[in-house]
Amino acid sequence: MQITDIKIRKTFEEGPLRAVASITLDNQLAVHDVKVIYARERYFVVMPSRKNPDGTFRDMVHPINAAFREELEGAVIGAYKAFLTEDTELPV
Repeated sequence: MQITDIKIRKTFEEGPLRAVASITLDNQLAVHDVKVIYARERYFVVMPSRKNPDGTFRDMVHPINAAFREELEGAVIGAYKAFLTEDTELPV
């Protein structure tokens, strides 16, 4: 499975949530609401989730193995950092 596109949809300057992204896989499947978080001096990616009746959250989609999680996280964080170095703003 190839990550064929990553779009940074929204960014935040304060708090641990730094960005919301959309990922396209194999030019056929889009995953929205992937979050870039900065906490404990590092970036990581949180997959889309929904809140359960008991107040806990459950991922709607997630990587099955550590290798793809690492690839996905590296690509999303790389896209976020590249977005920050560009002098562009998100459309309103």
